[in-house]
Amino acid sequence: MKKIVILTGAGMSAESGIKTFRDAGGLWESYPVEQVASHEGWLANPVLVNDFYNARRRELLDCRPNEGHLLVAALEKKYDVTVVTQNVDNLHERAGSSRVIHLHGELMKVCSSRDVENPACWQTLTAGNWRVEPGARAADGSLLRPYIVFFGEPVPMISVAADCVARADIFVIIGTSLNVYPAAGLVGYVRPGAPIYLIDPKPVRAPGSHPVTYIRKGASEGMRELAQLLMKREE
Repeated sequence: MKKIVILTGAGMSAESGIKTFRDAGGLWESYPVEQVASHEGWLANPVLVNDFYNARRRELLDCRPNEGHLLVAALEKKYDVTVVTQNVDNLHERAGSSRVIHLHGELMKVCSSRDVENPACWQTLTAGNWRVEPGARAADGSLLRPYIVFFGEPVPMISVAADCVARADIFVIIGTSLNVYPAAGLVGYVRPGAPIYLIDPKPVRAPGSHPVTYIRKGASEGMRELAQLLMKREE
């Protein structure tokens, strides 16, 4: 069974109503990144940061996977699929994707503020229990903080993702500007000869010298076209 690795960004979830961070009208226009998505911001005002991510969870609960998410999940019928996402939502999982690597953390998870990567302190929130109250504590006694990779923090899953990309027979990029590293650097791990497909309505260019098939469409429409292209490759 051929291996497909799919790298997704904000454009993957935009059709589901998830606000992007960097685009015009995005979240960073209303919330300075240094206040709600940095370690310094967390130390300065953990209540503000906690409230920000509570609001993001509330919005996520009202969103549903779009057709693009569902079509990504459907590829598992014929391929060994790994999704590597820059998104912190859980829409890929809710659509049915069984192997999802979150590079930037998970919105519906909280952790120790003393040791973010201590799994003994991770808690997965649910639709019925999504709100984190101010002052809530992790198992080690520290404040619970969002399991989000803040700006300036290392990306713990990047080596796992790079290994998956290096073994992929097909690499697909959906809805990302490829301006954010280290995620954008994953293109460099694609082995010679493996086809790359890039789905985005905007004029995004993949770094490096690999030949790329560009599909200038949104996530759902682009995934429909990709499914047809993959079918033709198998004929």
